[in-house]
Amino acid sequence: MAVKIRLKRIGRRAQPSYRVVVVEETKPRDSQVLADLGWYDALHGQYEIDTATALQWLSRGAQPSPTARHLLSKKGILAEFHKQRQGQATP
Repeated sequence: MAVKIRLKRIGRRAQPSYRVVVVEETKPRDSQVLADLGWYDALHGQYEIDTATALQWLSRGAQPSPTARHLLSKKGILAEFHKQRQGQATP
């Protein structure tokens, strides 16, 4: 089962907002999710992502979509994940 970290739209028409979710790769955008990692408000550029849960899913092999990868990178989660993979993470 290949899983992706991607965005699920929850906003109204002309007011986009999204949930950052973990979902099976073959499922549609707004289908049932495996985990909810946070939210992203596209109009105001605000977002929040649970770092511990995101790192857990990345270590299990979840692949982020390009937009989710950008959000994870801005939050510093991808840098932390790469440190953990190289054995340089601080306890």
